[in-house]
Amino acid sequence: MKKRLFGLIVLAIISQQSFAQNGDTDLRASLQFGLKAGVNYSNVYDIQGENFKANAKFGFTSGAFVAVPFGTFLGIQPEFILSQKGFQATGLILGSSYDLTRTTTYLDIPLFFAFKPFNHLSILLGPQFSYLLKEKNVFTNTLTSAQQEKEFTNDNIRKFTLCYSGGADLKYDRFVLSARVGWDVLNNNGDGTTSTPQYKNVWFQATVGFQFL
Repeated sequence: MKKRLFGLIVLAIISQQSFAQNGDTDLRASLQFGLKAGVNYSNVYDIQGENFKANAKFGFTSGAFVAVPFGTFLGIQPEFILSQKGFQATGLILGSSYDLTRTTTYLDIPLFFAFKPFNHLSILLGPQFSYLLKEKNVFTNTLTSAQQEKEFTNDNIRKFTLCYSGGADLKYDRFVLSARVGWDVLNNNGDGTTSTPQYKNVWFQATVGFQFL
């Protein structure tokens, strides 16, 4: 995961060099906010190493961001993202094969610390608070197909999944190309206790955004 995050940052640094700097207005010290949308490529992994294998799946993501500068090179960037995650899995029940697709919808609130070494580039890293809103399971085998969908109401803002997330924003004029990676760390149960989820989400995210200056 760390290698992939480093690769995203290196790619963003190389890409920003292709932008012409002459005549550009340096907006790194300006307050900016915007909207963005794109796709997640997500999966889960079993931290106990049991015989569980899942395949990644695509999901939709969209939301808003605010870039708050602390001078030219540093800042924070909170975001509010509706994010679909999940996985696809296959297996055997009583000798019959089955397919399971799980789609989970979260409200993700990353709080990024931003490093802005160049006019067009922001490198982001920080914690993320994820609130589960909906879960949909589709089960199919040779005999039947079933679908189950649950919605979750969370009135306790202390009940969330803590994640780590990072990536880079490549900005040109009002457009923002973003890449992210993230993974679950632990569950905050809302009553002062925490637990480590057995099946942790991990995801890669690509979005296109438009910022208002």
